[in-house]
Amino acid sequence: MITIKCAQCKRKIFKYKKIGKGRVLRCYKDRIVRYYPVRDRQNMQCLCGQIIGIDEGKWIKMKQNAFEYKGRIIK
Repeated sequence: MITIKCAQCKRKIFKYKKIGKGRVLRCYKDRIVRYYPVRDRQNMQCLCGQIIGIDEGKWIKMKQNAFEYKGRIIK
């Protein structure tokens, strides 16, 4: 379970079940456990105005320098 945070203001965006190794390029919506308050969920825009990712249907395509994550990755 990892927590995705905004790189600019350090607010929590959502909790995600990351499976396997590698970078977080896209987050599948069925693995998102909890959403925290955001300004626009379609563009995953933080309350500070930073766009974290873009909704692509089944997943969210993440912008690499817009977020940071912390937690344990499931192997």
